[in-house]
Amino acid sequence: MAKILLVEDDQDLARMVVDGLTADHHSVVAMADGLDGLDMLKRSIYDVVILDWQLPGMEGIEILRKFRHGGGTTPVIMLTGRSGINEKEQGFNVGADDYLTKPFDIRELSMRIRSLLRRPSTIAGNTLKAGTIELDPIKHTVISNGKQIHVSPRDFSLLEFLMRHPGEVFSVDALLSRVWNYDEDATPEALRSAIRRLRILLDDGKDPDQSCIENIVRVGYRLRD
Repeated sequence: MAKILLVEDDQDLARMVVDGLTADHHSVVAMADGLDGLDMLKRSIYDVVILDWQLPGMEGIEILRKFRHGGGTTPVIMLTGRSGINEKEQGFNVGADDYLTKPFDIRELSMRIRSLLRRPSTIAGNTLKAGTIELDPIKHTVISNGKQIHVSPRDFSLLEFLMRHPGEVFSVDALLSRVWNYDEDATPEALRSAIRRLRILLDDGKDPDQSCIENIVRVGYRLRD
């Protein structure tokens, strides 16, 4: 299962893509406006991004340019009605990984997503390491103290975010907005529960004061660097 961001203003096409990818066991966040799509890229981490070229608010090519300029490495598939080589060259030069020309079969999109997810982690995203913890964002695996452990999708996203920002302190609100997005269950208690579960899995019986996820009183949480 991959976490996918879709930015597409054609409601019928977006619905087809969401339904098709959900049936393929992916988690899809769909936005219809370019500015909203860029904001979601800043707030959360995705395995694949699907961008329409022509969008209200901000064009897909400009979203891609800003994302790559900011250091984003997530694979990006561009959707476009433009079949000319000049447009494709522009997209690849900015940092697109693949193209699909409308109209397309959802099965082809699924195949291209699977192809991007099979790329070596050096291309699609490096394995993250912090102390004795290793997290592979593409394979969705976590190894702690040499043993692979099972982590739920939401807890995995929280751990991945913290591992991408080791030593940085994030408030409860910041973590809820960046990891939970706008879900109804985005509550402080949900965050605290997720942190408790991760500590049980990762701390291996350590004293709570030495937990890999540190609580900075009245400030927030951070992963020990």
